[in-house]
Amino acid sequence: MLFNSIEFLLFLAVTYALYLILPFRLQNFMLLGASYIFYGWWDTRFLFLVVLSTVVDFWVGLLLANGELTLKQRLVPTCFLAFSAILFLGVNFSELDTFNFDVPSLQHLIRGRWLLLGVCGVCLYLLILYILYGSVKNSFDPHRRLLYLMVSLVTQLGLLAIFKYFNFFLDSIVSSLHVLGVEASQSRLDIVLPVGVSFYTFQSLSYTIDIYRKEFKPTDRFFDFALFVAFFPQLQAGPIERGRQLIPQLSRPRTINLDQFSRGAYLIVLGFFKKVAIADGVAPIVDQIFTTTGRVSFIDVVVGTVLFAVQIYCDFSGYTDIARGIAKLMGIELMVNFNLPYLATNPQDFWRRWHISLSTWLRDYLYISLGGSRGKLLFICRNLMITMLLGGLWHGAAWNFVLWGFYQGALLSVYRVWTELRTKASPKPSPQPNRIWRRRTQHVAANLVMLLFVCYGWLLFRAHSFSQIFQFSSLLVGDFGDLDYGGGAPRLSSLIGMPLLMFLEIVEYSSGDVRYYRRLPPPLRGLLAAVFLVVTMMGMSNEPAQFIYFQF
Repeated sequence: MLFNSIEFLLFLAVTYALYLILPFRLQNFMLLGASYIFYGWWDTRFLFLVVLSTVVDFWVGLLLANGELTLKQRLVPTCFLAFSAILFLGVNFSELDTFNFDVPSLQHLIRGRWLLLGVCGVCLYLLILYILYGSVKNSFDPHRRLLYLMVSLVTQLGLLAIFKYFNFFLDSIVSSLHVLGVEASQSRLDIVLPVGVSFYTFQSLSYTIDIYRKEFKPTDRFFDFALFVAFFPQLQAGPIERGRQLIPQLSRPRTINLDQFSRGAYLIVLGFFKKVAIADGVAPIVDQIFTTTGRVSFIDVVVGTVLFAVQIYCDFSGYTDIARGIAKLMGIELMVNFNLPYLATNPQDFWRRWHISLSTWLRDYLYISLGGSRGKLLFICRNLMITMLLGGLWHGAAWNFVLWGFYQGALLSVYRVWTELRTKASPKPSPQPNRIWRRRTQHVAANLVMLLFVCYGWLLFRAHSFSQIFQFSSLLVGDFGDLDYGGGAPRLSSLIGMPLLMFLEIVEYSSGDVRYYRRLPPPLRGLLAAVFLVVTMMGMSNEPAQFIYFQF
């Protein structure tokens, strides 16, 4: 179910109406059911993976903190997992509208193979876990907590490895063997990538790692934890929340005031404006340039790359704005995921502003675990490269994402080396006339240079092959000045929306206040909201596109 669809608007209206009239505990159960409906709208079978992630990390969190599970803590998740296997794997919900209470209809309704596979798989997996739990809980093994954490890591990363990377690594091995002159058959598994699997597995992992580090205490309420994993506004594309930030909000009654409601409504309108009016308005031009098999020129590459930079930012930050806005309507605060990233002045600043929930996740759980900024400069650069290479691979099972991660790691490493050398070499600054204007000029220049580097990174990200990367890069260097443009024009909604959004972000950057619009006179705020709505309605004629980050 897409945010930019009629089905979602109806779903949200019903969900929010129920949320307002239900008491606190029933609110959580209703939100959990709504979240499963929202995710299962795409394919109910993959809901089982969400439940599996939930059950395993709920147990692991309690074992890390307490060393054992009560009967209730074992029984409730086990029954929920078994019920989910039968319901989500065994029932073909798409056949409900044609079910006639006869044998042929029942055969179409019940997925016998999936049901058998799911039940047997659950039984085997639970048996392994219970054997492991029974053999470890009474032992004095000092590495027992690490063993529990490994169960979480193997389960969550195993899901990613199977559903996201299995065919990628298999194809890479076969290609490598062919280069070495070894013939190998090109075989692939028919595996569909579950929407949002990278997001909810990382979110669930942060919970167990924080408990392992003794930075957070686990919840003993299974369905509160299940809601944390599956909370529908941010389930499919983030932000990647931390348990210590979201679970306390889900575990206590929430209040909604007028200010919070108005800020939530503003974020929703802004998110739809970014996605529908701008991102979907430039998407056809980007697709035309990056998928063409004909001749492309220097200006084609420049326009296509710049418009993709606009598209991916408005698409992804638009999703985040809508998610945060919906959560605010319910009295829940999600983290800020974007903070004017295209106004960054250096690579480090960019990653403090772009996809903040992922960049901080990689920093806290990977970069720091590798050693972080401790030690010699060479080791710091190594840690940066490993972190960004894996961050690139997180985005997709393709070598261009690995190259993009390498490129980002190289930018961060070069900037780190340059900063160290400049710090050692530069003398203490002395007062000079016009120093403020000089700093401002340097700041603008640094922003423009960083924007060029970021845009070239998006070329690597969007390209569909190494040959296209080489072709487009060669045109940027060797075909400079060719202004023979073969692409079309962006839609009118995006032509109006892009300069408006740019102006508003510069105002926000200059004011230093993300809520700058709250200081505007009420008539001006109303006019701004009206402009957003009008331009968004203009964008309704654009062909709707799936959110880019759903594929990650």
